Amino acid sequence: LNELKETIKSQAAEIDRLKKQLSSAEPSKTPNAKKVPSGGHAHGGASDNEEILDYKDKTFYAIAYERVWWLAIFLVSLSFTALIMNGFEHTLSKEIELAYFVPLMAGHGGNTGGQAVGTVLSALSAGVISRSDALRVIGKEAMSGLVMGIILGALVGPISHYVMGISMHVSTVVSVTFPLLSTIASFLGSSLPFVCVILGLDPAVIAAPAMTSFVDVSGLMCYFLIANQIFKLFGLEL
Repeated sequence: LNELKETIKSQAAEIDRLKKQLSSAEPSKTPNAKKVPSGGHAHGGASDNEEILDYKDKTFYAIAYERVWWLAIFLVSLSFTALIMNGFEHTLSKEIELAYFVPLMAGHGGNTGGQAVGTVLSALSAGVISRSDALRVIGKEAMSGLVMGIILGALVGPISHYVMGISMHVSTVVSVTFPLLSTIASFLGSSLPFVCVILGLDPAVIAAPAMTSFVDVSGLMCYFLIANQIFKLFGLEL
C-alpha cells in the first residue's frame, strides 16, 4: 500500500508539471494559430484578410463596380460560343439531336468546375494548402474529374438512347465527351484560384466566372470535334 501511495503521489506530481508546461506553451502557440489563415491563403498577405473584413461595410454599388468589369470581360469570351456554334452549323443541320445536349454540356461543365473552385478556395482560405501544393492539387482534381466523367458518361449515354430515343451515334458522342469535359472543368476549376493568387487578383471574384467562360468555350469545341469523329466511325456523311 505504501508503494502504491508513493506511485500515486509521483504520478500526480508529474501531471501537475505537465499542466504547467502546457499552460506556459499556450501563449506562444496562439499567435502562430492566428497567422495560419493569412499565410495559408497562398501567401496572399494581410490584404486578403482586409478585403474579407471590409466586405460587411461595403455598399452594394461598390461591390457591383468591382465585379462588373470582370463579368464584362468574361461576357466577351462567352461570345466565342456563338462563333463555335456558327462554325459547326453544318454539323448541327445534319444532326439536330446534338443541339439537345448543348445546355447539358454547359451546365455539367459549370457544375464540375464549380465544385473544384469552391473546394480549392476553401482550402486556401483555411490554410490547408498553399501555392507550393498547386501541382498536386490540380492533378488530383483533374483525375477526380476524369473518374466522375467516366461514371456519368456511362449513365447518360445509355439513358439518352434507350429512354429518350436519341440515336446511337449521338448518344455515343455524349458518353465520350463527358470524361473529357469533366477533366477540363476540374483542371480549370482547381488551377484558376492559384493563378489568381499568383497574379495578386481576388480568386473569389474572378476564378468562378473565368472557369465558367473557359469551360463553356472549350467544352463546346470538344463536343463538336468529337461528334465529327464519332460520326465518321458510324459512316455518316456530314
